[in-house]
Formats: sequence, structure tokens, C-alpha cells
Amino acid sequence: MGEEIQYSHFNKTDYQRFYSQLKKETDLIKQWFDKQSFSRQPLMAGYELEAWLINKTGYPLANNVEFLQQADNKLLTPELAKFNIELNVEPERLSNNVLSSFEHKLDSLWQQCADTAQSLNSDILSIGILPTLQDADLTTKNLSLQDRYRALNEQVLRQRKGVKIELNINGDDHLQVSHHDVMLEAAATSLQIHIQLPQNVASRYYNASILLSAPMVAISANSPCLFGKKLWQETRIPVFEQAVPTGGYGGAATGPVHRVGFGFDYVRESLFECFLENMEHYPVLLPVHYQGATQEVRHVRLHNGTIWRWNRPLIGFDEDNTPHLRIEHRVCASAPSTLDNIANIAFYYGLAHYYAGLENPPEAELPFADAKNNFYRSAQLGLKYKTCWFNKKTDTLQKIILDKLLPEAEAGLYKAGINQQDSQRYLSVIEQRAASNQTGSQWQLKFLQAHQNNRTLLTLNYLRNQKSGQPVHQWDLETSR
Repeated sequence: MGEEIQYSHFNKTDYQRFYSQLKKETDLIKQWFDKQSFSRQPLMAGYELEAWLINKTGYPLANNVEFLQQADNKLLTPELAKFNIELNVEPERLSNNVLSSFEHKLDSLWQQCADTAQSLNSDILSIGILPTLQDADLTTKNLSLQDRYRALNEQVLRQRKGVKIELNINGDDHLQVSHHDVMLEAAATSLQIHIQLPQNVASRYYNASILLSAPMVAISANSPCLFGKKLWQETRIPVFEQAVPTGGYGGAATGPVHRVGFGFDYVRESLFECFLENMEHYPVLLPVHYQGATQEVRHVRLHNGTIWRWNRPLIGFDEDNTPHLRIEHRVCASAPSTLDNIANIAFYYGLAHYYAGLENPPEAELPFADAKNNFYRSAQLGLKYKTCWFNKKTDTLQKIILDKLLPEAEAGLYKAGINQQDSQRYLSVIEQRAASNQTGSQWQLKFLQAHQNNRTLLTLNYLRNQKSGQPVHQWDLETSR
């Protein structure tokens, strides 16, 4: 979905032609899997970070066209809403100084964004859900200008036969709103962590990413509220799942087959299972006709881009056009600081490398249903969620992270060849965040409690703290305004 499309309107022939090409390309990638044709390059790292544009009073500012023109940087792209942008990084090998390199590059790009925003009398903010966001902001007048977003909105509504999109979330409070468009999706911004893998280990990393989704969503929680309602520790999860509520064949929008979700199972043999599932279970949403060779698998890649698993397999190409496999870990919110974002990335890479490398696959011990339940309960309750983690003893995720997962992440980063000083620097941020139970969500909730639920004050002081560069576990509840 990151690629622009040529679009006016689609007709029945477009869907038939797209599906025919999709089937050809799916057959081709089956051959690639069977023949072990995917890249054997070492592990590669990357990420995408979504952010908000806000005005000087802390409210969303729908000016990403002017912002992107002014910034003029290929690493910056628009998101669904005009008040969101995405920051990208050139992939690097997952070894040695990659984490500190990512921090340096993100700091540099973020500073350019901040300077650009200032020149337009605005600011940029990294947060899961903007506290000042109002339901009235989520209208198609704020839809970004790209054809792919207009097409996505129209096709989701077409598949729903015009039925309104209902958001219904129970948390500390209850929120129920309805929309005639997909703009609710724009309420949530995330950090998406990428890892490129050799084919022979891709399934192990994919399954590890699934079972690790629970601690990752809890430790990175930064979206406790929407429209002034206190909901889940990571409210992005139900928001995104309900914002694009179109499912599989046979009108299954309200059934078990959802385009945004946790998936159906671990991978058994190879990631091809996901791409076959895409073709067999999900109707074509954007039947764009691409010119070019079947080997580019553009129809497979676009179709996959309209199915938002929280851990999504991707196909891309090396510089020599050899196809490669990536996993996109999508569970983390945009974090309160650059340091927090890189710490989340480090924690994921360390844990994924550790669990994917275990001699006995951990997914054989943790049923998929338990991994899925852990994920949603962790999104609801955060670090206080209690579960068994590969033993019979029930503990909070806070204690599991401190006692077990942090040493495992450190071991994983060491095995991956990551600089030990970098490893200790970033994992110490995770450790102190967990020990203090001060995630971004917890800080926001404590601030609201201390300041009469003033969301504008929250946003402006969050921005002030973010500009300080300090990780969120060091933030206090004082206000300068």
C-alpha cells in the first residue's frame, strides 16, 4: 500500500484480470519457495515510523502536502490522513553498530522534520494516538491526496455495501462511534519494524514474532485514549482492527476472517502459506492493472499490502533483483522519543533472534490460541497482564520482561553480532521502563489524572518532553504551561 497507483474507477473486468494475474504470480512464488530461490543475504534491518503534524495549540494540522514539499526528502512519505507522515530508513545489515546507526539517522531525519514543521508554524509528534484528536477530524476532507487512499476508502465501502463502520471499544470507559469512511484508521500511528531473512529461517522468525507480540505491545504501549475516553493500554489495536472491517469471501466481514488481525496460525512449512491464504481467503480490494513481467509479482505485493496482519510477511527484491523475504512487525506504537523507538527495535530484534534460534521451536510449546490471547490481553492491560511464559508459574509481563525476556534479548543481540555497548544502552531503556511501569500510555494516564483530564495540556507537555530527548521513563508530571 506504500506505492502510488493509477486509479479512476474499477469495473468487474478489472477484478477478473487482477485475480488472474494474482494466481499466476502466486504460482510463481510457490516455485520460488520450492526451489529455494529467495535471497540468502544475511539478516537486514529496517523500520517505518508514522508521526503527527500538529499546530501550535496541539491539534492535528492537515498540511502534509506543504510539509513534504518543503522537506523534499525521499525518506518521508504521506500517510492516510493529511495530518500524518511516515519516516523511513535505508535498510542495514543486522549486526555491529546498526542500532546506534538507526538512532543517529532517526535523530537527523527527525530534526529536519522538526525544522520543516517550525518553518510552517507547526510541530511534529511521535505518539500512538494524538490526545487532542477529535472525531470531526476524521473526515475525507483530511484524506491524503494519493489515489491509493481514495481507492482504498471507496473499495472498503463497496465491499461493505455501504454499511457504516462501527467503532465499539470497551476499556476503562466505553467508546462507540460510526463512520461512512475508513478515516478511523488515521487515528493510530505506529512503529513498524522490518527484518529481511534468508528463506531457510524465515518461518522460525515469523512464528517468533507472533509469540513475542504480547510483550512487545505491552512494553511499547503509547495509546491509552481516543476522543477523551480511557480505553486499552494500546488502543491502536482495536481501533485499526475495527477501522477497516472488511473480511474474506462470503460476506465474512464480521466473521473470523479479517483483513486486520492476528492471523489464523503459525506457519508450518514456509511463508508461502500466508500468500496462498491471501489469494484463497481475501477478495481483491484494489484491482490495479500493472504492466511488466510476472517476475515482479506486483499483484501479489499489492494484494498483500491490503491485508494487515500484525506480523506481515513481505516479498521484496535485492539490488540484483533476487527476491527476498521480510517480516514486518506492526504491533508497536510510535514511541515518546527517538531513544524509546530504537529501544523497542532493539528489544524486538534481540528477542526474535533468540527465539528463532532455539533448538526446540518455542511455538511448539505455546499454542497459537494462547499467543493470540496473550496479544489482545496485553494490549488491553499492558505490563500488568498475567500469563505463563513457557513455565507453569503465572507472572505479570512486567516481571517476565525483567526476569526472563531482557536477558534473552541481550543474548539474541549478542548472537546477532550487535555492539555490546549499544545493546546495553537500548535494553537498559526497556529495563527502566518496565521496572518503573512507565510506558508512554502509563505516563499519559498519570498526567491526565494529575491535570483534570486536560488533553491539550497533555499534548503540549508530551511535546515538550519529547523535544528534551529523554526516554519516557524519565518524564515527570510537571507542566510548563
